[in-house]
Amino acid sequence: MTDDCFAKAIINRRSIYQLGKDEILSSDEITEIVNTAVKYAPTAFNSQSARAVVLFGEKYLAFWQMVMAELRKIVPAEKFAATEHKINSFMQGYGTVLFFEDEKIIENLQAKYPLYKDIFPKWSLQSSGMLQFIIWTALEKAGLGASLQHYNPLIDIETAKMFGLPDNWKLLAQMPFGSIAAPADEKTFMPLDERVKVFK
Repeated sequence: MTDDCFAKAIINRRSIYQLGKDEILSSDEITEIVNTAVKYAPTAFNSQSARAVVLFGEKYLAFWQMVMAELRKIVPAEKFAATEHKINSFMQGYGTVLFFEDEKIIENLQAKYPLYKDIFPKWSLQSSGMLQFIIWTALEKAGLGASLQHYNPLIDIETAKMFGLPDNWKLLAQMPFGSIAAPADEKTFMPLDERVKVFK
């Protein structure tokens, strides 16, 4: 890659599970990262269907306590210690980004362009994935650690209630973040010639 800074951020972006509360960036600076990413992340037909909720402080802790309570309803008591440990690790951080897609926008596009009706939901997921990657990499570049979690649809209803969100906002992922309390484990890679084909 020609941009060494961009390449370094991509390479260093990892799932960080041991988070800390050191304020590397202010809440306003983190919100600005999310705002920029939401504004400029590509979307099919410029649909701008991405929605995000950024949680700090008491709201951030209350969210993960709610996730814990919902998990307690379905995880057997004898196996809950590992689940509790994992959720507690997210609460040791500084905040969380919740990623949504506006299903109303997708439905309107399906009605307007019936030829692409079946593919719009897939494009929506691709757009959200790019948004998640942009924010995750930007947080890494700023010195923060994060991971991507998926407790939806288990927590969908309670999340919407907790923050007064519209029914058409579909929750896709949760990204707890904070200072890096411990680095990620070593990562292994498959041979690239098994994953990339080049034709000239």
